[in-house]
Order: sequence, then C-alpha cells, then structure tokens
Amino acid sequence: MGIKVIITHPNGNRRSEPVVLGFDTSLPHCDAALFHDADFNNLTEPMKRGQGERLMPLLEELLASEGLTWKDIELIAVGIGPGNFTGIRIAVAAARGLGLGLGIPVLGVSSFEAMLDPDGQSAGPSIMMSLPAPRDHAYVQHFRYGKPTSPPVDYDLENLPDDLQFPINTEVIGYEAEKLCLAGHASSWEARDLQKVAARIARRGYVLFNYERDWMPERPSPLYIRAADAAPPRDPAPVILP
Repeated sequence: MGIKVIITHPNGNRRSEPVVLGFDTSLPHCDAALFHDADFNNLTEPMKRGQGERLMPLLEELLASEGLTWKDIELIAVGIGPGNFTGIRIAVAAARGLGLGLGIPVLGVSSFEAMLDPDGQSAGPSIMMSLPAPRDHAYVQHFRYGKPTSPPVDYDLENLPDDLQFPINTEVIGYEAEKLCLAGHASSWEARDLQKVAARIARRGYVLFNYERDWMPERPSPLYIRAADAAPPRDPAPVILP
C-alpha cells in the first residue's frame, strides 16, 4: 500500500479521502459511480442511444444522492473504450469539459484497465485481458503487474494466427479466455465479464490519486482499435443536374 495523503481541493476543501466521480458510456448504458467516504454509490441506466442527453442529469442525480455538489469533486475518471464510437466521444468530451470548468484532473481508464482487479491475480506478472469485439473478434491487451506493455490487438477468433504465442506463465482473463489460452499456449485462463464499469473506473482513479505521489494524469483520449463500422448508403447517390 502507498502512503495516505491529505488532499487539498482547488476550492480549499481538505479531506482524508478524495471524492472521485467515474462514468462510462462506451457500452449500451449510461453508468456513473461516486467514491465518497470510503464507499461507492452507483447509478446505471441501460440504453443504446441518448447518452448525450442523459449523462449530465444522471451525474447531478448521483451527486445529489450523496449530498454533494460539483465543487466537492476532486478527480474525474472516465471510460475511454474500446466500445461504441459515439458513446466514447460523449463521455470523454463531458469529462474534459468538467475537468476544465472545475479545475480538477481527469483520468482516462480503458475497459481493459477497468476489468483488472488491482488486489487480485490480474495484477500479476503476465496477464492477457480480453474484451468482446464486433464480428466474432476479441480485443486483447497484455499487462504486467497491472500496467499495459503494448497496444491492444484485434483478433479474429475464428482465424487466430497459427504462430500465436503469449509470454511464458501468462494468464488469459476475459472474453473467450479459454480459446485464446489454448491458441496462445498460455498457462491458465479465467472467463470474466466487464461489470460495474463506472465503479471500477472510479476505484482506479481513487487508488492512483490517493496513493501515487506527484501524479497528474494525461488528457484523456478515446481508445479506438478499429475503424467505425459505417456501412455506405444503399440508395444511389442523387444525380447532379448541369
């Protein structure tokens, strides 16, 4: 464990525990969580569209449920994907705007990082985290002691490379973990779904903010692994008359 510090908010408030707001719209939901007084409060609404209109009211409802205001927030942690292109942009843009307006740091957390368990085996020496991707693919990223060692890779699960070889003593965790484990000759595997996304994002922000000295996150950016699945229109283009 790190050294517990007293956080001084830009507005002058002093707390022994930071107030962290986490949210995510990279999946078909509007998901928000608040870390306050060593506990989490979470609000989640499933939705495929409308996150742009719903996100800010949801965050305000979450703050009100804890008797807090925007001025009490000391760190914002936001999901950066991979996931739905529009959803990622909505969350990242909102987080950047809030951070700028409130004068507080903003941390981008990938879905791979959110699925890690910092207190468990997935913080081990060699972990392959796997997430579901469109068209029977998987997004896979390698971690060593909880930190990524390389960019994510897009694997076609029906056509995995014949020479796929994961590092020695690697555990595969997540989507289609057994198939990837066998193909990459990993040592073990664990099936795991990404659950309580915003709470995991907020917790990661809390751990870094409360225990990492001289830490300042970079400006969050969307994590895109593949191009958008945008199909061309079926109708013929209009004829431009001279």
